[in-house]
Amino acid sequence: MLRIGLTGGMGAGKSTVARLLVERGAVLVDSDAIAREVVAPGTPGLAALVEAFGADILAADGSLDRPALAAKAFATDEARGTLNSITHPLVGARTTEIIAAAPADGIVVQDVPLLVENGLGAMTNLVVVVEAALETRVHRLEEFRGIAREDALARISAQATDEQRRAAADVLLDNSGAPEDLAPQVHALWDERLVPFEHNLRTRTRAERGAVRLVEADPSWPAQAQRIIARLALACGAAALRIDHIGSTAVPGFPAKDVIDVQITVADLETADGLRDALQDAGFPRGPYLTDDPKAGTDPASWAKRIHLNADPGRAANIHVRVEGWPGQRFALIFRDWLRAEPAAREEYLAVKRKAEANAAGLTGTAAIDAYLEVKTPWFDEIYARVLAWAEQAG
Repeated sequence: MLRIGLTGGMGAGKSTVARLLVERGAVLVDSDAIAREVVAPGTPGLAALVEAFGADILAADGSLDRPALAAKAFATDEARGTLNSITHPLVGARTTEIIAAAPADGIVVQDVPLLVENGLGAMTNLVVVVEAALETRVHRLEEFRGIAREDALARISAQATDEQRRAAADVLLDNSGAPEDLAPQVHALWDERLVPFEHNLRTRTRAERGAVRLVEADPSWPAQAQRIIARLALACGAAALRIDHIGSTAVPGFPAKDVIDVQITVADLETADGLRDALQDAGFPRGPYLTDDPKAGTDPASWAKRIHLNADPGRAANIHVRVEGWPGQRFALIFRDWLRAEPAAREEYLAVKRKAEANAAGLTGTAAIDAYLEVKTPWFDEIYARVLAWAEQAG
């Protein structure tokens, strides 16, 4: 199933987005609701809290008096640790139970207020952040929740910043406008990205790609790559010796195809093949290419690799799995660093890319990629020794 992490600051409209997604068919996992459920009257969770903090954390009706608990649980780091040791496992177990009950073709939306603060984005296939202007959020908190302005500002300042949320977001939904402006964004997200992403994930199919086109450098490419790398690291575990952002999108200010290239370095091809299912389950189905183009004077077998491609139709990505120390693995890193360091190299490569783009004009999918590589591959053959010599000299 597809797992979506949904978050946003207080007053941004996260609950409205959750409701709209549920109306379209999503399964909602509401972290706040679960946190209340696992300490409801009669639960083992509430009993454990009473044992740890005393019966005076209960209201007259036997329910949890949250302010009373907070006064005790947040008084010291030790007390906070005790609270978390009781509630976090219960919330985690209930969350797992709800997700397990979702259909195999389900789209599960996990509403997690502190997703960014707790670094949980990598555990989902996609992070959706709802944002709104600060004054808009404060006004909503005053009007709809009865929270005083000073209190609203204090609570907002205690959360992640807008910049931190944007860095964690695969999708940004702007809810600064009128209520009716939000629904079309959510419906477009559901129809154009979430539904096809779920299908691709379930069927282990790469997202379709259109024409090959160079675009100006996007300053968010490194952050996008880091989100992919975090998900890959979680999927690979110790099998990945290192994971790097490579290719043109890893070179600041350099025009490129809007495709994130990432290299996973492993000990051997057996390890690469052993990662196949884990990477596919994470949203990166196996691609058809089993080797890079061998260079003169090298063993062709040492250019073998495995490649995985993103199932997400909203973010094209190539995941190259290469063996440590093999020529392709080393060249991918050296070539990136050569481009970063040498303006003349960037100019030369950009001219080749423009020519390759023209060669692929009018084509889509595999045909476009083949036409693009038809121009680029001979140039890589030509500059291979030169790039290695540069690396040797650079030390």
